[in-house]
Amino acid sequence: MLSRLNVSKANGYISHLTLNKQFRLCHASPSDQGSRHLLKDEVQLDRCEGETSGIAVISLNRPKAKNAISARFLHLFTEALESLKHDKSVRAVIVRSNVPGIFCAGADLKERAKMAQSDVGPFVSKLRAMVSGLSTLPAPVIAALDGAAMGGGLEIALACDLRIAASSAKMGLVEAKLAILPGAGGSQRLPRLIGVPLAKELIFTGRVIDGKAAHEIGLVNHVVDQNKDGDAAYHRALELAEEISRNGPVAVRMAKLAINCGSEVDLATGLAFEETCYAQVIPTKDRLEGLQAFREKRTPKYLGE
Repeated sequence: MLSRLNVSKANGYISHLTLNKQFRLCHASPSDQGSRHLLKDEVQLDRCEGETSGIAVISLNRPKAKNAISARFLHLFTEALESLKHDKSVRAVIVRSNVPGIFCAGADLKERAKMAQSDVGPFVSKLRAMVSGLSTLPAPVIAALDGAAMGGGLEIALACDLRIAASSAKMGLVEAKLAILPGAGGSQRLPRLIGVPLAKELIFTGRVIDGKAAHEIGLVNHVVDQNKDGDAAYHRALELAEEISRNGPVAVRMAKLAINCGSEVDLATGLAFEETCYAQVIPTKDRLEGLQAFREKRTPKYLGE
């Protein structure tokens, strides 16, 4: 079955692996902007080929509910992560939305209201596990925030390694307004990212900020002006993913692991983590290819070996 898919910057073809195990081969074309809303999967996993080979894209696609996190959404997102975490061909991952103006509105409050009180805790535990699984993917993960990221939606973005936001995008951990607190890692990741006092202020007030303000406080890496198609952050994220994917895959994965582990411990222990991770790249073919390419003044061809 052939289907158009909006992957504007992805040259060549993109393999679309839907989470019900169907397979589609989709041609990337900038003219396909409007077709993305026809796809029915709430969470979609796409693997780029051609010049963007090695980049995987997780797309949130639940327009009627503003990508709110339901039980099914959670299951599909978790399934996508399971597919990616053992795939050594993946060099970078982008999490984006197919819904204009929305990244993720957070928990599905309509579904939550129907849950028995005894079911809420286990659901939040599953959500926390999913978000943690996103943060521990071996390859770098980039969140493309072209629209609102609220509550659990922002917690998903916080679990990514890098964040790109449109200047018009809105974001906030708004749980206190609903008499709860961030339950999918937001109370821990936000302070580590922007500092404890400012994180407390944002969480205690439930304040919503835009992309520009988020960039000023270090919540996002880059802020871009939104384009007419509403996917400027995705384009910038794809450019960044392409830049990452040109480097040695094993080295990038080990760098991520060293940073993640080292940032939680004292310097001496962190240096030990670095030494351990560095030892993993010494015997690789990619390291030798990098040296050879440098000597021959050519672009290296890394295979992740």
